[in-house]
This record gives sequence, C-alpha cells and structure tokens, in this order.
Amino acid sequence: MEKLDSSNSFEQRPTILITNDDGIEAPGLKALVSVLVSTHQFNLLVCAPQREMSAVGHSITWRRPLSVKQVDMHGATAFVVSGTPADCASLGVSSVLFPSVPDLVISGINQGSNCGYHIVYSGTAAAAREAFLNGVPAVSISYDYYGGLNSEQLEKMLRLDAKAKTQDYASAAKTCLPIISAILVEIKNQTYPQGFFLNIDLPRDLANHKGYKLTKQGKSMLKIGWRQITSNVQGGKSLSTVLETDASSISQENLLFCRELRGFKVDNDESDQKCLQEGYITITPLGALTHPDNDCQAYFKDWLPKVAQQMRYRDD
Repeated sequence: MEKLDSSNSFEQRPTILITNDDGIEAPGLKALVSVLVSTHQFNLLVCAPQREMSAVGHSITWRRPLSVKQVDMHGATAFVVSGTPADCASLGVSSVLFPSVPDLVISGINQGSNCGYHIVYSGTAAAAREAFLNGVPAVSISYDYYGGLNSEQLEKMLRLDAKAKTQDYASAAKTCLPIISAILVEIKNQTYPQGFFLNIDLPRDLANHKGYKLTKQGKSMLKIGWRQITSNVQGGKSLSTVLETDASSISQENLLFCRELRGFKVDNDESDQKCLQEGYITITPLGALTHPDNDCQAYFKDWLPKVAQQMRYRDD
C-alpha cells in the first residue's frame, strides 16, 4: 500500500493520531474523533484494530504481515488494521502509512478504567507506550464507564444502545479537550518534557468530577480466579472472547476453564485508582522502565557473588 498524498494533510493544524484497543467501531473512538473534528483545530488520523483487543498488553505481530484497509470516517483519514494496539501505534507513527509523523498520539477512549496493575495488561496504555518508545508524545485515555455501579445499574448500562453510549463518550471527549489542547501548545512551543507518556482516567460521574489530579500508578487490581466449565455456552461471552472459537471446534477431550471475578484490591494511598474513585480525573505520567517495588539492589549485591562462588566450586 502506498503512502497517502501529502496534499491531503492540513499543514497549519497539529496532527493527532487516534488508536485504541476496543476496535475501530468502538463508541469511545468514534466519539473522540467526532468531538475533535467539531473543533476544526486538528488534522486527524486514525489507525485502529479491526476487532476488540482488550487486555492484550504490549503484544506485537511479528511472524505475519498486517492487513490494512482504509475506511470511511468523517473528518479523519482512517485505517483499520488486523494487528494489536501496539501494532497500530507503531504503524501510525512510522511514516509508512501516513505522509508524516503525528504531533500527538491518543489511545482511547477506552471503555473501562486503566489504573494500577491493570496498566500492565492494557492494550490502550500499550498503544500510547509504543508511540512513546518511537519518540512521539502520547496519551492513553480511559473512562470508568461502569465504575461504582451496582448489579441493577450495571445491567441497565449494558442494555444502552450505541447512540446513548456515544453521547456518554462525547461528554468524556469534551472533558479531555482542554488538556489535549494544552499538550499540543507545549509540543508546538517545544516545551513539552520527554521521557514519559500520560495515562488519563475519567470518573463515571463526569458531570460532577472534582477536577484534575496528578497521581502515581498504584497496585490496585481485580482478583481473578478460574473455574472449570462443561461447555462453551456455560462460559458465556468472556470464554468466547478468550477462545475465539465455537463449541463445535472444541474436542471433547479438552478441559474448559473460564476466568471469574473474585474481588477488587484498591490502594489506600493517593494512587490513581483511589483518586479516580473519589471523582477526580487522574493524570498519571508513565515510563517504559519497570522498577521493583522496593530497593533490592543491596540484597542482590551481596547475594550474587555467593552464587557465582558456588558455581566456581562446582566447576572445580
């Protein structure tokens, strides 16, 4: 596939690349594009997965080519990709698909929050991280769409039609406009710092949010276990998502297991998840390096020479 002609770009406007992990048809992505288009301030590019790719982490496609197809999306130059969120971000900033590198990459708006340890699993955060690894400023945005709802409220939310969801996500996108615009001003002025990407989480009750809150990544996470099931139907949607197959293709000899929620762990300090639950829009700078939770350098500085000495004794 050839590059798009550069005459299609708006030279005087900052260029934003939008991607996600919920797929190109997701209401969060569509609402974000629509709201940004309505401002007439940005040149918009979209490069997103063809299907839902939640919780794939930072996986990439290596041993097979990606299928890429241009699709119609009002106000944006958009492509759907057969790969992962990280694939989409990498392709989108590579100058192979689009004629230039975007000024900013936005991954989202994700359906559900991405805080604490969940960031490790998040395809939304991974797309922003991939752009960051390629030297492009990036933001991941997630909306705690089902946060704080009881079972009855959750069932009602799940029954909402696409139009109602789009309206909710349009509100989320409008809430993010000030910080998106502010970031682009800093990028234009070459005053935006390097060495991180931003992870933004929006609270469920957007109309009554408490404002922005600079936070740190915490250790909150869902407690998930496994249960054995007897059929694909018993596993429900979650199982079909994991297996990506139908019951007829599963051998009778196979054991079937399904993930199930067993609780939720939340930090007590001023972490991203806690602040999100309190109603803040959390702004969390993240990097690509993974450091241990405590200082173990002193321990291993003493421990490793002992292991090496034992190895020498065995060789003798």
